[in-house]
Amino acid sequence: MTIIAGADGSALGNPGPAGWGWYVDDDCWAAGGWRHGTNNMAELTAVLDVLQQTAHLDEDLLLYCDSTYVINSITKWMAGWKRRGWRKGDGKPVLNVEIMQALDLAMVDRRVRFEWVKGHTGHPLNEAADKLANAAALSWKGLTAPDPGPGFPGAVVRPAEVAPTPPPTYDDPDLFSMLDA
Repeated sequence: MTIIAGADGSALGNPGPAGWGWYVDDDCWAAGGWRHGTNNMAELTAVLDVLQQTAHLDEDLLLYCDSTYVINSITKWMAGWKRRGWRKGDGKPVLNVEIMQALDLAMVDRRVRFEWVKGHTGHPLNEAADKLANAAALSWKGLTAPDPGPGFPGAVVRPAEVAPTPPPTYDDPDLFSMLDA
């Protein structure tokens, strides 16, 4: 059997309130996000979460994704980044490296195929994931956590447990602790 899911991310302001979502069907989906993040963080996290939530299964996974950045990061660029110590060809650090490293780990021994779909063109799984991601971003705009969804049956990881640490915002009391590093 192949698990088939759509994954998407959204950011209002980029950076701004951000949300991610993945969708298999009405009984199997998840969403999350942060009050401050980017669309790429959200797109990557949607894929990471579905990988982690299906890790307990020995099933193929087909992910529909409208982000060529996500697909190329995982299928084309990641091996080179790892060889160069998580640096790009120009020597600059890879963006979203924590999520990329988690994705690299989540892909070990997995049979995953990515298929690019054009966003906002009516693909049912992409549209459902897009709605979840947008709803999550809007929730964070209102400073409330989104509905995390039921997740994948039997999953050990819940959506709220996989979110990367978002960048600090100006209203964070810890904002200036970065200067101590």
